[in-house]
Amino acid sequence: MASASQTAVARPSIAFTGRHGLIDKYFYLAMAFLMIGIVVWGFGHTVNDVLFHPAVPRPRILWVHSAVFCGWLLLFLLQSALVRSHNVRLHRTLGWFVAGVGVLMIPLGIATALVLGHFDVTVLQEAGADAFEFISFGDVAIFTVWLALGILWRRKPALHKPAFFIATCGLIGAAFARVPWIATHTLMYVFVEAVLCLGVVRDLLVDRRIHRVYLIGLPALAVAQYGIVYMVTTPPQWWVRAAHALMG
Repeated sequence: MASASQTAVARPSIAFTGRHGLIDKYFYLAMAFLMIGIVVWGFGHTVNDVLFHPAVPRPRILWVHSAVFCGWLLLFLLQSALVRSHNVRLHRTLGWFVAGVGVLMIPLGIATALVLGHFDVTVLQEAGADAFEFISFGDVAIFTVWLALGILWRRKPALHKPAFFIATCGLIGAAFARVPWIATHTLMYVFVEAVLCLGVVRDLLVDRRIHRVYLIGLPALAVAQYGIVYMVTTPPQWWVRAAHALMG
């Protein structure tokens, strides 16, 4: 009679790193949950006073912007879950709808910045609020670039996934800015880049190298973000005049 040890079927070990390991399988799904958590945490500091029960009601476009922004995060989560569950065909079919929502967010983001800039200056009487909106325009520009790359690379998963990850990460800076001890432009982007660097860690643990999307994209992104910081903290006169003309 064969012993139990001889007849037992060996269970395959579960790898944590490397190709087909847990990090490789669940990274983007985990990042979707992380970014949703960051948004809930960050905006939780201000959403009641600004959106739900403001002393001065905000323009209605802020509600639309908030709904579409939250919808984008949920779509990123859904798309990541579809890939994880091997529903690639549905993921690709839904991808065109996701791309359409992303494209919609570009003019919506610009319109929201213009309307809120005007509101802050004329209703709340916040000096320099119109020039501050450069940060919104800059974030929209960054999102536009990475959204376009993500769509262009839709048939190249190794490029497509990090492009959409970077595009979505670029949107969570506003959530960090709502946290009192983070609420400076420089710190806001430091935390955004910290989340993005998780993609670099993922590459090192899975592929033992950093993908060129991060090698080229993250330094370029950092330069763009701190260019935005400079424009907001030390706005040139041409921008002050233009912002006042647009939103004053």
